[in-house]
Amino acid sequence: MIKLLIVDDSALARKLLGKIFDAEEDFDVRFARSGAEALAEIARDKPDVITLDINMPDMDGLACLDRIMIEQPCPVVMVSSLTDEGADLTLEALRRGAVDFISKPGRAISLGIEAMSAQLVEKTRNASRAKLRKSLRLRERVRHSIGTGWPLPDARPGTLPAPNQGHGLVLAGSSTGGPPALEALLTPLPADFPWPILVAQHMPASFTGPLARRLNQLCSLTILEVTSPILIAPGCVYIGHGDADIIVERHAEGLVVRPAASLADYLWHPSADRLVRSAMEVLAPEYLIGVLMTGMGNDGAAAMAALHRAGGRTIAESEETAVVWGMPGELVRAGGASLVLPVGDIAPQLRKLLA
Repeated sequence: MIKLLIVDDSALARKLLGKIFDAEEDFDVRFARSGAEALAEIARDKPDVITLDINMPDMDGLACLDRIMIEQPCPVVMVSSLTDEGADLTLEALRRGAVDFISKPGRAISLGIEAMSAQLVEKTRNASRAKLRKSLRLRERVRHSIGTGWPLPDARPGTLPAPNQGHGLVLAGSSTGGPPALEALLTPLPADFPWPILVAQHMPASFTGPLARRLNQLCSLTILEVTSPILIAPGCVYIGHGDADIIVERHAEGLVVRPAASLADYLWHPSADRLVRSAMEVLAPEYLIGVLMTGMGNDGAAAMAALHRAGGRTIAESEETAVVWGMPGELVRAGGASLVLPVGDIAPQLRKLLA
């Protein structure tokens, strides 16, 4: 049985969420009405996974998440609104250690809860099996254990890039656990990194813009969300708009990345498989590097394995750092990974490959 703790200050939300999980045979559900009550329940019962509402009085979801990750690490799925503010808070929660998130219904929760139930159960079940990195918030956990408190993480400002000539593309795919992995991939890269980077990160449309803005503040590279056709340039990272796909085309002016309506042939969006296949239609394999990182499912594995067979280079995130070793694991099992690396080693390897 999966021991689940639902943390929400709303009695109606607790009732509706509890009903969803009670209908499943593999969940043992407990409840907490506040952050303080949640911390006490975690210490007493040690759940396998937690769903945590971001907006709560007294101790909000971020403050509670900090305490959980530092004092009693446990996989957490954040329950968030689809507003811009909710997206920013959710991305911060993922940065601080949450495994995944689920969006609250835009209408009354009693009307919209049925539509989100299958996704909520799937994400929570997968999160219960997710592996928290041993290094996650390690310095703060040590400081807490010796009684020196636990400060919040700092954000690192970035600078705008100086454009440089480049001829190829780096194609990155990620899903569950992806935003922190993307931060680890992109923040070490310099402004003059020679190849543009295109990213397919599975996310709703209201979250990819805030993700791009957040990464742009942290990175030396320029980070852009693809909401219209853009001429691809070195020194830039292009993040696909959520709930759709991005594809690469060759125009008279050069390579262009543009949004594309999602297709039924691809289960997850933005699709890493579709991105890689479109790039292979306009560039020779030696001018493409595929990077597949943490995420549920197998998106990107088939296309990057094909790229590998054609002579392109591919990197899979290793199991030791992936929150969920689904997508990169499928690439490895298909024999399609040129290299298998911890997430922190991928950026240095890219610099080495393009030196």
